[in-house]
Amino acid sequence: MKITPTFLAMALCILTATVNAQTSTPEGYTKASITLADGTVQSGYIKDNIKKSASVTFIDASGNNKKVYEGADINGVKKDAENFICINGDFFKTLSTGKLNFLQKSSNASGKVSYNGAEPIFSSGTEGKIGDYFIYADKKLKLLTKKTVASFIDTDLIGCAEAIEKAKAANGDIAKMQGAIETYNSYSIK
Repeated sequence: MKITPTFLAMALCILTATVNAQTSTPEGYTKASITLADGTVQSGYIKDNIKKSASVTFIDASGNNKKVYEGADINGVKKDAENFICINGDFFKTLSTGKLNFLQKSSNASGKVSYNGAEPIFSSGTEGKIGDYFIYADKKLKLLTKKTVASFIDTDLIGCAEAIEKAKAANGDIAKMQGAIETYNSYSIK
C-alpha cells in the first residue's frame, strides 16, 4: 500500500488543528483561576460578567466543563494581573493587600436571586456602588467616603505616622489612599 504525499499532508494538518484547538483560549474568554468556597483553586478560562451580573462563566483547562459561578459561590478570581475577592456575593478588585486590604467594588449583587432548593433567597449584597473604595480587615468591610476618611485615618492607621501623613496629604481623594494603606501594611509587617 502506497501512502501519497497529499494524504500525509492532510493528516498532518488535521493533527495540527486538533492540537491548536485544545490549547487555544475559547473566544470571549481569558485565562484565569478561581478559588472555590472550599479553598481549592481551579485554572482555566473565564468570561467576565462581574459588572453585569456579579458572576463569571468558567471553563476548565481541558475545555470540557463549563459552569457559571456567582460571587456567593466562590472566594475569588485571578485574571491577568487583576485579583478579585468575593464578599457577600459581590466582587471586589484587590488594589492592596496586607493587614488592611484596599478594595474597589466591581459588582452589585443586591437583589440577586439564588435558590435553596425551590426556595428563593434574595442577596443583600454589600453597601456602596460599583467603583466605591473599601477597607477589608478582620473579616469586616468598611466603605471609605469623604465623610468616613477622617475616622479611618484616626482609628485604623494609628501607630504609623508616615501612613497618617500620606492619608492626610490625599485631601479626601479616596483613590490616593492606596499609598497610605501600602505604607501602613509595610509598617505593620516590621
